[in-house]
Amino acid sequence: MRRLREWGLPLVAGLLMGLGLMISGMVQPGKVQGFLDIGGLWDPSLGLVMGGAIAVTLPVFQWLQRRTPVVPHGPIESRLIVGSLLFGVGWGLSGYCPGPALVTASSGSLDAVGYVVAMGLGMGLGHRFGARERPGP
Repeated sequence: MRRLREWGLPLVAGLLMGLGLMISGMVQPGKVQGFLDIGGLWDPSLGLVMGGAIAVTLPVFQWLQRRTPVVPHGPIESRLIVGSLLFGVGWGLSGYCPGPALVTASSGSLDAVGYVVAMGLGMGLGHRFGARERPGP
């Protein structure tokens, strides 16, 4: 039962998310870029997908917060802000965020495979150079 919770449930959740991304068309970079193009031919469909995701997950998160105590977070650090900005710029320029990129890369799209490789390299660099700044084991 423990193994099911450790990898089985996250696997099923990831597969459901990937399926939802494919059905909604959010694996197409043009859809994401169309949502971000407010001054041009704006496509609100990503907003509708996000709204649907919030409507489904919000009650679950509220239930979980009542069940378990909330762990307080530390102060907002500059590396969090810089990382968020880099993520947003990369998402806007490429049209991919990590979930849709993995789904699209699994279909053999060379653009998505390139994005996933670059994302992995960025994560590796962040881990390598960020580890010096973080206290802990």
